[in-house]
Amino acid sequence: MPYVREDVQAMLTMMASVGGPQMHEVTPEEARAMYRQMGAIAERPLPAGVATADLDIPGPAHPIPLRTYVPEGGTMDGTVILFFHGGGWVIGDLESHNSLCGEIAKLTGYPVVAVDYRLAPEHRYPAAVDDSLAAARWVVGHANALGFKAERLIFCGDSAGGNLSAIAARALRGEMKVAAQWLIYPGVDMTNAEGSMQEFAEGYLLTAAGMVWFGDHYAAEVTSPLASPMLSDDWDALPPALVFTCGLDPLRDQGRAYAGKLIATGNRVIFREAAGQVHGSAQLRGALPSAQADLEGQVRDLKALLA
Repeated sequence: MPYVREDVQAMLTMMASVGGPQMHEVTPEEARAMYRQMGAIAERPLPAGVATADLDIPGPAHPIPLRTYVPEGGTMDGTVILFFHGGGWVIGDLESHNSLCGEIAKLTGYPVVAVDYRLAPEHRYPAAVDDSLAAARWVVGHANALGFKAERLIFCGDSAGGNLSAIAARALRGEMKVAAQWLIYPGVDMTNAEGSMQEFAEGYLLTAAGMVWFGDHYAAEVTSPLASPMLSDDWDALPPALVFTCGLDPLRDQGRAYAGKLIATGNRVIFREAAGQVHGSAQLRGALPSAQADLEGQVRDLKALLA
């Protein structure tokens, strides 16, 4: 049996006792509601001392909603964290990751801009990628609308948002200053179906069946580097990377492999793995106190990476 943290085991036991359908057994709309409901139960409140504001910016097809998080007494040196939420490109929004983005702003001291990119299946691949790149380009050029300068971006995201962060960091490093890429249990290889994907296929929150469901809705060209950045041929002089994985995550092995590839090709990397932790834990910090400690550890790593 793999090692499972005490708070993680308690949450998994509670969820198993509740029963009901899993996300891949319902419609995308129902899954989105389930995702928000889980956050309402298991997430911490938005931290005090962080000011938020919402705005819409022009997008490739539709306006893109953004939410800014400015920490009281923060470091306003032009460094901004651009955050892409997780949810398999199908679920998640500004609300599902509201507390996490506020916590990241408070812990790092940097302003955070969260991007509400278009979701599948209403908007399939590459809509999420197109919106993510468009948002980054807009943020860098619109300090007056944001209320702060964005001269250096840190691309950050969890799961599917980690996928989009890795893609954006690679695609945009030649046209803007990218300080770092912070990849939180990222999905970086849509062709991966072995190792941890089988070992933790069921019973650890994210399931292998759920990954198939997300992939079917997103309908990406799975071998394209704009879907699977692990399969890119371009590894030269990438932005410094913080890669965080969880020991009980189906995506664990591809996160490890991505960090390893970055290291092997001469890029600066800090790799952190949370033993006994599950995918999605960054948004479950109310139910999982150890996940708050994991996040605080990542912030220490980020500051070391930037130093």
